[in-house]
Amino acid sequence: MTRFYIIRHAEAEGNLYRRVHGWYDSLITDNGYRQIAALAGRFQDVPIDAVYSSDLFRTRTTAGAIWKPRALALHTRSDLREIGVGAWEDRTWGDLERHDAQELLRFNHSVPEFRVEGAETFDQVQTRMKRALLDLARLHPEQTVAVFSHGTAIRCLQGALRGLGPGEMDALGHSDNTAVTCLEVEDGQARILFENDNSHLPEEISTLARQKWWKEQGGRAADANLWFRPLDMQNEAAWYRAARQDAWLDIHGPRIPFDGEGFVNDALRCWRQDPAQAVVCAMRGDETVGVLQLDLERHAGQDVGYIPFVYMTPQHRKQGLGVQLIGQAVSVYRPLGRRYLRLRCAPDNAVAQRFYRKYGFIKVGEDKGARITLDLLEKYIGYEPNQA
Repeated sequence: MTRFYIIRHAEAEGNLYRRVHGWYDSLITDNGYRQIAALAGRFQDVPIDAVYSSDLFRTRTTAGAIWKPRALALHTRSDLREIGVGAWEDRTWGDLERHDAQELLRFNHSVPEFRVEGAETFDQVQTRMKRALLDLARLHPEQTVAVFSHGTAIRCLQGALRGLGPGEMDALGHSDNTAVTCLEVEDGQARILFENDNSHLPEEISTLARQKWWKEQGGRAADANLWFRPLDMQNEAAWYRAARQDAWLDIHGPRIPFDGEGFVNDALRCWRQDPAQAVVCAMRGDETVGVLQLDLERHAGQDVGYIPFVYMTPQHRKQGLGVQLIGQAVSVYRPLGRRYLRLRCAPDNAVAQRFYRKYGFIKVGEDKGARITLDLLEKYIGYEPNQA
């Protein structure tokens, strides 16, 4: 008999930024590292003989909670990966709700008819996950093995072990980040002892505790998932100027003159670099809720992705939406090889300062402009192959 602990990876960028990450190799969030520490405490006195994970960064990093304290080897296998979603990779859930709602419904119900260009089917994921489990049982008879995988992949495995095919898994629960499923395999047969247990996570660091989608019957997304559209600076410059003015007055008040023309001209310069990505509106359904401006040329030689403007409309602030704009910046800059995000923030803008600190930005200097001095904040978004 082989005992398995099947563990989902810690909170990663896709969970935080509300983006679809299957085989996309995302990083662990700051909260995810707190979850890893809690997981390590849970397993402190549990005997483990071998550790396996998918070959993606988020699982390999989470696996460190078990293999590092024991000085075990970490074995990686691509057949433990999340479901590959092909053309959906790194799109926002809001974008899919907007532009591919029917296929998203099929995905949420794990039906056999789910088809996306370049993506796996649920049947394929069930087959490879069950095959991987039985292979590991063959390799480790009479041992205890920790296996690190992904939410949908683990759910497919749980369904396969119950004899539930695609389209029959709606009643299965959803796994929190670092949640644990325990099962035993003997003579090719598996017995589930418990599943999706996140009792080691205090509520304040649980990912599912702050999300609603998993509570909705049928798996419908109930959280506010944003999508992004290009802001046409030739026809929407007045809207951009108004957003800039609102942000300026909110931070500085009327004591420092607002240079609307200067801001619009700078946005036009950025927009011409890439009209599709450099200046975008954050959308919640049909409603514009924010603006993100990127300068694709500034600081490019320093491996920096510069963000001149992040804005949420007043009625949509303090709702946890702003981090999705940071996720959009990561999505644009990482493929360009940028290793850092950089932006400026007024030192007396306490709300913005707290927001950026919460999501990993640190002060690296000051920018002494003609009228005011601003803090320079940076966030690391690079990826080192051996970092895990």
